[in-house]
Amino acid sequence: MRQIILAFLLISSYCINSSVAQSVADKQLTTKFDQLLSEQFKTGESGATALISRKGQIIYKKAFGMANLELNIPMQTESVFRIGSITKQFTAIAILQLMEQGKLDLQDDITKFIPDYPTHGHKITIEHLLTHTSGIKSYTDMPEFGVMSRLDKKPEELISFFKNQPMEFAPGTKWNYNNSAYFLLGYIIEKISGKTYPEYVEQNFFKTLGMTNSYYGSDSKIIKNRAAAYSKNENEFVNAEPLSMTLPYAAGSLQSTVDDLFKWNQAVQNYKLVKKESLDKAFTSYVLADGKKTNYGYGWSLGNIQGSPMIEHGGGIPGFLTQGIYLPKEDVFVAVFSNCECNSPSEIATKLGALAIGKPFEYKEINMDTAIMKQLTGVYEMAGNDDKRYIIFEDGKLYSQRNKNTKFNIKPYEKDKYYFESMMNTVEFLRNNSGVVEKMIFKGREEPTTWIKTDKPLPLNIEIDVDTRILDTYVGDYELGPNFILTITREKNQLITQATGQGKIEIFAEAETKFFTKVINAQLEFIKGASGKVEKLILTQGGRKMDAKKIK
Repeated sequence: MRQIILAFLLISSYCINSSVAQSVADKQLTTKFDQLLSEQFKTGESGATALISRKGQIIYKKAFGMANLELNIPMQTESVFRIGSITKQFTAIAILQLMEQGKLDLQDDITKFIPDYPTHGHKITIEHLLTHTSGIKSYTDMPEFGVMSRLDKKPEELISFFKNQPMEFAPGTKWNYNNSAYFLLGYIIEKISGKTYPEYVEQNFFKTLGMTNSYYGSDSKIIKNRAAAYSKNENEFVNAEPLSMTLPYAAGSLQSTVDDLFKWNQAVQNYKLVKKESLDKAFTSYVLADGKKTNYGYGWSLGNIQGSPMIEHGGGIPGFLTQGIYLPKEDVFVAVFSNCECNSPSEIATKLGALAIGKPFEYKEINMDTAIMKQLTGVYEMAGNDDKRYIIFEDGKLYSQRNKNTKFNIKPYEKDKYYFESMMNTVEFLRNNSGVVEKMIFKGREEPTTWIKTDKPLPLNIEIDVDTRILDTYVGDYELGPNFILTITREKNQLITQATGQGKIEIFAEAETKFFTKVINAQLEFIKGASGKVEKLILTQGGRKMDAKKIK
């Protein structure tokens, strides 16, 4: 009897000690969550809400900053945000529900539901729309879209706006993020179900799952705890540009809270909405005709955090940026919503997820001989891809730059292993038996990629400086189309471009008259007339060249 009592006491003591240890660990984790979020979302500025769950239980939920700067209203965890492209997973699940009901097949040609849609001799399937591989022009990439951004449109009207655009590629051969595709999916949902898209999501998702603070976007409807939408000009917060919620539609018009998105994720992962076989398809990377993976399924992106599989999607819409991440192996969910397009939650959500699964992005820089670092410099290329990655040594530091994008400082944490400053990416350089660097492995949120070191010389200037007196000759208004103006301004030694109804974008010089952006694939060339004065610019975007006459 005494032995039984002793065993009971030992077990009880172990359970108590384990509980105390877990409690201490959770408090330490909460402190780290608080520190990360409070550093990015500061008191008195635009704000954010964050929720983290583990094994179906919410372990962290807090609000930061302000929901409304004008009315001095602090952010609450119940604050309602526009969630932008996170809407796409709702659209994808609706399509899968209709598939399970036998009302469509993913290989159906879209003309089965939209008979007059021009496919230019191609078969465009429902699956092509779901996976961003249709080749259809995305309407948000069309310069003319800025003119109509505040106008309410019926689905048929907006489809007519983009449907006659030329195809960008043959269906299934390339991946290009596409809002037109998800707009068409919303219209197909309406045609099959007999309900409007807002009615479908309200009845089949929001009411069914108890998502009481989720809505189809509306500026006229009174929505309790709605967070205001902000942008930022230099150091000043401003109200975000208006956008009619009829335009994002099934590609991005939903509003929600972090709590409701948690309910949604739980329902999806527990097969309350579609069967496991259907969900497996949604969470499988679509493979292009040439065998390459797209790292995108149906409405979700696929990647990893420190080697742990990740299913995620972000949203971006005027005034709001959102991020939702799910780590199925550890059953961890992270949602972070921001009410300023100036403050992205993507990176911090990834860091929170890494902390929650015990794989934090914590690298310690070590000293490295400059001669060893210089051995790594050069031009690296990836097989079957035109992209280049430049490894550059400047001022005693090593930098990585992909094409003409931003140049990032990389820091050594082991010999030939480097981490990106302020990012969650790493690179490892591999040498042959003679010690010569042959390749590097890039690790980020997607599958690792291998880059082969070439003999090509580094460009002398990937980005060049241009005298401000020359930059001033480019300042002015350029007409791309009726009521659609591209305005060029200068801020210090930097040119800024802003299209009608859109945000500001920095442009960088690769030659005295040629400029490029680092956020989208677009180039501008300023053209002078016989008098030597700038008369127009040529905008190249998506393989299309557009002339814009200087009018001011």
